[in-house]
Parts: sequence; structure tokens; C-alpha cells
Amino acid sequence: MTDDVAAARAAAEEESAFSHPPVDPDATAAYGDAPDQLVDFYAPRVQGGPGPAPVVVVLHGGAWRAPYGRRHISPFAAFLAGRGFAVANVEYRHGAEGGGDAVAGRWPDTFDDVAAAMDALPALIPEHLPGADPRRVVLTGHSAGGHLALWAAARHVLPAGSPWRTDRPAPLRGVVALAPIADLEVADKLDVCGGAARQLLGGDDGFAERRPHADPALLLPTGIATTLVQGRTDVDVPQAVAESYAEAAAKAGEVVGMTLLEDVGHFPLIDPAADACAVVAEEIAQLAW
Repeated sequence: MTDDVAAARAAAEEESAFSHPPVDPDATAAYGDAPDQLVDFYAPRVQGGPGPAPVVVVLHGGAWRAPYGRRHISPFAAFLAGRGFAVANVEYRHGAEGGGDAVAGRWPDTFDDVAAAMDALPALIPEHLPGADPRRVVLTGHSAGGHLALWAAARHVLPAGSPWRTDRPAPLRGVVALAPIADLEVADKLDVCGGAARQLLGGDDGFAERRPHADPALLLPTGIATTLVQGRTDVDVPQAVAESYAEAAAKAGEVVGMTLLEDVGHFPLIDPAADACAVVAEEIAQLAW
């Protein structure tokens, strides 16, 4: 496939994923005082399996940059609700404050928010998703959100003294990371999303110092069932990034599942109109039920 053909294909996939109108949630709750510290809740639309519905926590992508928020992934959240899952779609601070649309992340606010949301959800889920099973929670995220999902599941192996470290693993059935920016060093070398990984950690001055607190590839093993779903023709977050994380996990003695989808790029994984999205739902179901 030529570069021009690959670029045209990726653009068409992105256009399809973003063609769906945002889907309003059934409820919204705050987990903090900042305007972006919100979670949208979607009740299951059908009975997806035996017993109460498991909960899928969704972390949106967008290279940790300001223009992209939870609304763009709301059709995916609604798609999962249509498969019988209860869904919590988490917003968090992203994009440098006052830094414009080109700057990725906001240190340490992005990580503060994801940690705070995960800590708040055990109390919020019973209130806003009555009938859901808070003991069966699967965490998923796309792209930059995949990075944050892997990171959130690894807080118990953060360096001692980290403000986000927990004393025990998160109560998760598993993690399904979708085209995740799972290895920040490899992503930086490949200039994924225009240098977003380095920007996330504050640029050249912070990258090496902060990586041990932020890079999932350094936070292994987690002891939590983890699956990566990756399109082989992804030009936004290449397959090599996920492969590097899986290799790091293997070296740490942990088996990470990896589902590679032929002729699939970056955005079909969260596009309800794409076959790849159904594959994602099945990967989540395998952990949830």
C-alpha cells in the first residue's frame, strides 16, 4: 500500500468514526470541582449476559490534546450500552492550560484526574448505574486513552512516593486497550501524534524524569488481565508501540493478549459502523462475563 493510499484510507476511517452524532448520557456526575472532572453514565439497553450488567469504564483518546473530549467517543459508549454493558465515560483535563490546541496533556492534572475518577467510581456506579455489577469492571481506552487505561491499572506498581500509587491492584476484571500509546519511549521515537508523548510529560525537561511515573511499559507486571487490540494498518499509533509494551510485559513475566486486526487502522476500533468495533465489544465481553 502506497503512502497516499494509506493516508486516504486513514482519513476515510477517521471521517466515518466522527460522522456519528454525540449521544447524550443517562446521567452525569462530578468526581471533583474542575469543569472537566465529570463522568457520563450509559445504562445497558439490552440484557447482555447472565446476571447484572458489568461496567465498562471508557477513557477517550485524542493525543491528550484540548480539542478532543468524551463527547467524541460517546457513540462508542452508546454502542457498548447497546451490547448490554453499563458504561462510565470519563472526562479528564487534557491540553495544556492556555497552550492552545497543539499541546498535549497537562502535567500532573491529566494523571490526577484519571486517578481521582477511578477512585470515585466505586461510589458513583451504584448511584448512577443501578442494577449494574460494580464487582465486574473492565477498563478500556482508545489511543491516548489506552495509555491512561494501562496506567490506571498499574498504579499499585508506581514508584514509591508517587502521589498516584495505591497499596493494592485496582478492582478490575481486566483492561482492553485500543491502539494504545502504551510505550512512551517508542511513541516518542516514532513521533506518534506529532510528539504528543514528550509533550504529555512536559517536554524535554520532564520526559526522562517523569517516565517512571507515567509510562505503562515501565509499570509491569500488573497482575491484571490485559488485552491490546490493534489495527495492522494504523498510521496514527503504529503496531510497533503496542508490540513493545507486550514484549516488556513478557520480560516482566506477564502474558498480555494482543488481537491484531487485518486491514484496520486507528479509528474503526471505536466506530460503531465498523466490524472492528464489534471485535472490541467481544474482547470486553470475554473479560466482563
